[in-house]
Amino acid sequence: MGMITGNVIMISLFILIIHSIETLAYSVRLSGARVKLIASALSLFNTMVIVSRMSNMIQQPFTGGLVDRARNSHQLEFIDDQIRVLIGASTVGTIIGILLMPTFVALFSRAIIELSNERGSILTVLKKTFTIDMFKRNFKHFRMPRLSYLKEIDLKDIPYKLFLINLIVTAIYTIGVLSALYASVLAPERTTSTAMASGLINGVATILLALLIDPKISVLADDVVNNRGSYAKLKGISIMMVSSRLFGTIFAQVLFIPGAKYIAWVTQFMT
Repeated sequence: MGMITGNVIMISLFILIIHSIETLAYSVRLSGARVKLIASALSLFNTMVIVSRMSNMIQQPFTGGLVDRARNSHQLEFIDDQIRVLIGASTVGTIIGILLMPTFVALFSRAIIELSNERGSILTVLKKTFTIDMFKRNFKHFRMPRLSYLKEIDLKDIPYKLFLINLIVTAIYTIGVLSALYASVLAPERTTSTAMASGLINGVATILLALLIDPKISVLADDVVNNRGSYAKLKGISIMMVSSRLFGTIFAQVLFIPGAKYIAWVTQFMT
């Protein structure tokens, strides 16, 4: 068994898609503020978050199977590098999400208006979206990020504390499952307790996002709708947030091994 296997590629693609979706979720509030339909935008945002969380839960057994197969074939020396490939996939997924943000701000704006017209029926919106004619129309909205976006950012408006918090929380969320699985390699006598720790880690990261990050961005979007803030400022902070998310996935490479060792150490007090 080599380092790059079919399973590693499949799981990497899964993780890439998950992180692309979670990065694009930042576009929803921008779109909601743009069309002044924040409540409808939050409904779409919540749908995307649920899809990404569910996708993350689906890929976890496959990632666990990667460790099991390596253990059964006595080739655990590849696991470290394989998991780093998976973390790298989260970085690539985030970059793809950032590159697609301008396109999806336009697409989400149309989707939010359609959702409002359909009186909140997401299924109807999806049915209308996945048609050949709609795909052709949506393709016209494709655009790449431009340097002009960065010129609109005022460094005085950037909440650096929020940037750092989002970076750290993203790093923890990225390695939660992966560090727990590697901890089971470091402490094979506590395989079950170390693997189950991933739920706790991701739960804490999700709570921190809900308590420290999401409310502040939501308030900024409300300010734009109520003419108390500028759309340019909201766009600048959104770009800052996805940038901190990108650096968070890179920082996850640094936290991966220490996180696994910490989980292995903590679980010895639980058995």
